[in-house]
Amino acid sequence: HASSSIHKNPYLNANTMPSSFNTGASFFDATNLHVPATNTPQLAWFAISLRLFSANQPMSASCAVTPSVRTELSRRLTFPAQTRRPRNKCEISRRGFAVRGIVASGVSVMGSPPSAASQPIQGGERLAFKPEGYNFWEWRGHKIHYVVQGEGLPLVLIHGFGASVFHWRYNIPELAKKYKVYALDLLGFGWSDKALIEYDAMVWTDQVIDFIKEVVKEPTVVVGNSLGGFTALSVAVGLPEQVTGVALLNSAGQFASESSKKQEEEAEETVLTKFVVKPLKEVFQRVVLGFLFWQAKQPSRIESVLKSVYINAANVDDYLVESISKPATDPNAGEVYYRLMTRFLTNQSRYTLDSVLSKMTCPLLLLWGDLDPWVGPAKAEKIKAFYSKSSLVHLQAGHCPHDEVPEAVNIALLDWLSNVVTEPSSPELSEV
Repeated sequence: HASSSIHKNPYLNANTMPSSFNTGASFFDATNLHVPATNTPQLAWFAISLRLFSANQPMSASCAVTPSVRTELSRRLTFPAQTRRPRNKCEISRRGFAVRGIVASGVSVMGSPPSAASQPIQGGERLAFKPEGYNFWEWRGHKIHYVVQGEGLPLVLIHGFGASVFHWRYNIPELAKKYKVYALDLLGFGWSDKALIEYDAMVWTDQVIDFIKEVVKEPTVVVGNSLGGFTALSVAVGLPEQVTGVALLNSAGQFASESSKKQEEEAEETVLTKFVVKPLKEVFQRVVLGFLFWQAKQPSRIESVLKSVYINAANVDDYLVESISKPATDPNAGEVYYRLMTRFLTNQSRYTLDSVLSKMTCPLLLLWGDLDPWVGPAKAEKIKAFYSKSSLVHLQAGHCPHDEVPEAVNIALLDWLSNVVTEPSSPELSEV
């Protein structure tokens, strides 16, 4: 049954909790920028991007920043020190979902691919990397990439911001031994089309709902990481008769009470802000983000940033880097990155965890990396307290436990599935 107890197994440790976590400390210190607990992840990303292009990079005279300007920039972007655990920069707030996602927003639209993938370091099987992708499904005129393996009760895996189906590389083969596993790339990410649309959280919700109706065609369990986690919750609410369970791995999302103040501030928009400040801001954003996107394309940058946010840096191999860099070859990648960083990430205050959890009815599993510098265990505890049909598993990992400690994740997920979710007795869904 769905209980609120904490599962135990040899690979999980619910007792070791760091009093602080500074994986990103040196990362930000390099430019004298400190990003604290804040509801402004766009500013956090700006600091991250400054770090990406500043390290060991000579700058032309036109791009050079004088010491006085650097000092002023540092002063403006430095916040008072925080003693509490940093809050997630991937939360849904006034500024949006997972800005850093797997490592940073826009990660899946970075650079040219590195050399051939290295051998897996994990003990289990690994999904074969295919530069050309696996299967494709057409949705609203766009090509959507997906993987399917195994037989049995369907599972649908949804990646986080900036990732792809290949981020489930160590989970798909193991889960497919008992279940029929689907993993799809959200529109704008991975091997799916880089559509030039106005991105919104409901676009991905609609995409996954239609995928279940048209491709899966059976009741299913939905599993999501980061942005994919919130998408999974929304899908469960939008398709309650087909979604029999949801598992979240360090999900994005914010409770309404955490963003109400920001919403009130947004309502006080002046004429000057609307017709003068906003247009100028968009021009500035396009220039700056375009330059930062170009700088971030180097494979060495991708590897460096990944290592700064993975607790186990040994998992950052050529396979992972290539799975992130390959999608950047799409000619629309830069524009999609800009739209995600501005339009989508600045319009998320109406999507909250409590709004979806209050409408959900199926069992919920929380698989949480306690060492995540963005979405700490306090978020998991709050979700568990809010939603009675939930179970919580603590993991000694960061934001992407499914790729850092896949064996522990697979064991916990399979255990939960065997105890909570049963084979559906209803017939296949009719085609829509």
